[in-house]
Amino acid sequence: MRVREVRVTADCQMLLNQMKEITGIQNSALLLAALKAANGDLMEAVTFLTEEHAQEPTQDVAAAEPSAWEGSAVGKQLPQDVSAAPAPLNQDNLHTANTVRPLESPKAPAAERDAAERPQDTHSTENKNRSKRKRCEVWGENSKQNDWRRAGDWPVGMKNIGNTCWFSAVIQSLFQLPEFRRLVLGYSLSQKVLESCRSHTGKRNIAFMQELQSLFALMLGTRRKFVDPSAALELLRDVFRSAEEPQQDVSEFTHKLLDWLEDAFQLTVNVTNPGDKSKNPMVQLFYGTFLTEGVHEGNTFSKIETFGQYPLQVNGYRNLSECLEGAMVEGEMDEATASESVKYGQERWFTKLPPVLTFELSRFEFNQSLGQPEKIHTKLEFPQTIYMDRYLYCNKELIQIKREEMKRLKEKMVILQQKLERYMEYGSGPARFPLPDMLQYMLEFITTKPAVAVPSAQGSQTTLLHSQAEPHVSDVLSQPNGILERTDTGTEDGAFFLANSSPQQNSNMELQPSVPPAELSEHPAPHVVSEEELNLVRTCLQRWRNEIKQDVQDLKESIARTNLSMEQMYLDPLLQQVPYHLHAVLVHEGQANAGHYWAFIYNQPRKRWLKYNDISVTESSWEELERESFGGLRNTSAYCLMYISDQVSCVGADEDEGPEAVQIQKEVEALTPALRQHIQEDNWRLEQEAEEWEEEQSCKIPQMEPSRASELQDFSESGPDQLSVCEQSVHSLSSEHARIAKEQTAKAIANTADAYEKNGVEAALCEAFHEEYSRLYLLSKETPTPQNDARLQHVLIYFLQNNAPQQVVERTLLEQFADKNLSYDERSISIMKVARAKLREIGPDDVDMEEYRRWHEDYSLFRKVSIYLLTGLELYQNRKYQESLTYLVHAYQSNEKLLLKGINRGVNESLIALYRRKCLLKLNEVAASLFVSSEEAHVSEGVSILNEQIIPCMHLMNNFDISREDLEAIEVMRNHWCSYLGREDMDEKLQMKLGELLPRLLEGSNEVIVLKEPPKIRPNTPYDLCSRFAAVMESIHGASTVTVK
Repeated sequence: MRVREVRVTADCQMLLNQMKEITGIQNSALLLAALKAANGDLMEAVTFLTEEHAQEPTQDVAAAEPSAWEGSAVGKQLPQDVSAAPAPLNQDNLHTANTVRPLESPKAPAAERDAAERPQDTHSTENKNRSKRKRCEVWGENSKQNDWRRAGDWPVGMKNIGNTCWFSAVIQSLFQLPEFRRLVLGYSLSQKVLESCRSHTGKRNIAFMQELQSLFALMLGTRRKFVDPSAALELLRDVFRSAEEPQQDVSEFTHKLLDWLEDAFQLTVNVTNPGDKSKNPMVQLFYGTFLTEGVHEGNTFSKIETFGQYPLQVNGYRNLSECLEGAMVEGEMDEATASESVKYGQERWFTKLPPVLTFELSRFEFNQSLGQPEKIHTKLEFPQTIYMDRYLYCNKELIQIKREEMKRLKEKMVILQQKLERYMEYGSGPARFPLPDMLQYMLEFITTKPAVAVPSAQGSQTTLLHSQAEPHVSDVLSQPNGILERTDTGTEDGAFFLANSSPQQNSNMELQPSVPPAELSEHPAPHVVSEEELNLVRTCLQRWRNEIKQDVQDLKESIARTNLSMEQMYLDPLLQQVPYHLHAVLVHEGQANAGHYWAFIYNQPRKRWLKYNDISVTESSWEELERESFGGLRNTSAYCLMYISDQVSCVGADEDEGPEAVQIQKEVEALTPALRQHIQEDNWRLEQEAEEWEEEQSCKIPQMEPSRASELQDFSESGPDQLSVCEQSVHSLSSEHARIAKEQTAKAIANTADAYEKNGVEAALCEAFHEEYSRLYLLSKETPTPQNDARLQHVLIYFLQNNAPQQVVERTLLEQFADKNLSYDERSISIMKVARAKLREIGPDDVDMEEYRRWHEDYSLFRKVSIYLLTGLELYQNRKYQESLTYLVHAYQSNEKLLLKGINRGVNESLIALYRRKCLLKLNEVAASLFVSSEEAHVSEGVSILNEQIIPCMHLMNNFDISREDLEAIEVMRNHWCSYLGREDMDEKLQMKLGELLPRLLEGSNEVIVLKEPPKIRPNTPYDLCSRFAAVMESIHGASTVTVK
């Protein structure tokens, strides 16, 4: 049993070591808590600690329902105080307990910052503000016209017209540069220049500048929430994309865009030499120069080159400064070696920096073995402000001195770390241990009571007293905490036992064992040791250990001083004169062959980061930017960094200009009359579109209903009185509702026997009318419960709860008594005839029949939503996820229309959304498992489910007001499929099919995707429908009471 526990403890320690390597977190208690919360699943535990987009944590993860793992020996090795004190699990370091696992390998080289340092409320705000991908055109256009309109002076988004997120990310970053925006909007050519431009390239450049001008003008003055860049993109399609390229590369596009702009603005420059571009505004804004000095085959060389986007390698570097240093220095540049032909080296120095400095991060590389490009997910940090002084030619002499000093310090650091390693990993065999600990163990060994001892009586008593007074180190290490923390000594302090004792104990401790007498025979011990031998060895070991401890301490202090010197090497105030501030970060999500782009851009007037993701522009933060841009364990990372000098930064932050709205208005007024007219016409078209939309919605048949007659045919009971296929009149619809309620109407008539006998038919009708109205009015005022919805009982309860006009209510109730299906007896027939006569007396001036029709259409749609919801929930409980999703999606769509008119017009939206989300996640798991099975039939079925149900539903959910839960569910599903990229156990054919699926899954397209119509269902009677509703809600009562408010 003891051997098994030790083996399990070793396994647990191995997991902890792996987690430390993956996450960079050295707090063993925290790692243990995460491991226990994940039920021993390494990947899940890493997710807890590293993944950032999370649902809210449970109240007590550590106290969760025990699992099989928790009851095992590994679980027993966890410290008891972890479950007793679950506070760390409620912090942000474990707040991702319910999120998706990271896509990349857990052995990614970069360690994520400990999430415990981040406030939880920041995460919550950022989750709500997370931007969404563009909405694909699914089931028609968005039904909320307010989602078309711009909110005040808020920046506008850009429509994605099919894999054009790269265009949006670049153009938005450039538009938010005030100087660049001014140049584009002020671009003009004389008639003479226009006539002299005869080349195809020149004409194309001018046409593109005109379209870019129009686009920028709209981005300034439009009332729309987003603009359509189709006209500008149409000029780019033939040049920037081929049929084989599914997605344009941001760097390639930016290079070509700057070339076009440079050529276009060269036409505005009055120079005698066409090749002189020194006065070109684009060159002045985006282009710089650098000097390259080097040695090649013993010969020195020097040359000056121009650059626009400066490329930087990511592999092998931790931050932007290291990337730049690696790009500026290659090989050896010592003068003493310059004459040796075998030596090669070069240095680059910036001689002129542009106001807008763009770094292109090389995150793609070609995999020779696979024959395809791969994305580099290495973590790379970059600051909000970078000082470029250390890379300037004017500081060459000072920087070379500092580089030599840095080189010397690095060599010294290597030597110091090697020395420390010899102390902390001592031994000649495969197993190595800290030398101070080994000396301690030797001391414990010789002081253990031998089986045969020859010390004096006094010596024996002394040894025994020491054994009982002090804790035995080996016993401490035999506990879970002891063993688990023990391994850390190789990388941290070197002595866990010493690190956890007080300073007085460390300095004055008598290193004696403390094994209880009953266990003495269990420990190895010398067979014979005399008091003289014991004293001699103890004195030597203790002296050596103190010496070694001092050596280790000196080495650590020396390493710390050296590291501090290296960190402060370039913090010289003389090297902080040329600051550049981060303006924009272009981010790529996905792999080399598929993905999505968006941009983080710093808004100077608002002093905050904004996230531009196609049509969506949302508030962001530096913390969110770090998580989505630095890279590491996730498949999102920065691809391009745009820094601006103080000169450009000040132009965008001129406080004398007033608020941003005032600045925008001034810029609009400064536009040419043609551009201002273009803005006015677009805003006029917006108003026209809004009016047309409102008119269309007012007379539009509810969605997913081929015709009113077909609905009535499907929803009516069979019999001789069944309605004809082409009957769509208002009377037919209200008659249908009367037929549904005929049993309740018949009871009301049955209660009028006395009035009928005494006072006649009209009195009986009047009494039945008022009695039924009173009954329904009281029902409409009852407090609803999760298991009861009175609106399902009768159309008038629905009308009364939604404050329908009194004329609509009264006519509807009168039609109940005029229903021809009430021909039970003479009294019913008489009342029916009188009610019909009164209906004929009601003219169009008494009741607005158009309004009357709309109210009955709403109730018909409400019943349909309720039936679809109940059917979907029942199918979900029976694990028929495909059928269930169809009903739930259509229920949500139709219900959304009703809720636009009032909260009581439809059913609870959050309930449908909850089970639509649950069903979609389940179905995604089914489709993924079928896909990876590699069986052709199963793969085809999985792809079919993904294309026909999952992707349309995802695009439908991913609209303007998507909830945080839905957004996280979509990310879970996308990450699930992205995790299959590059898997070695998946054949090439399957990988190719996955590559075809991912663009639709990640990006969305301009194709119209329609989810198939669910099978029609005959409605229940009100009693049966209410009973069914109560039964279904009772079965999900736990979920509904927690989730549905």
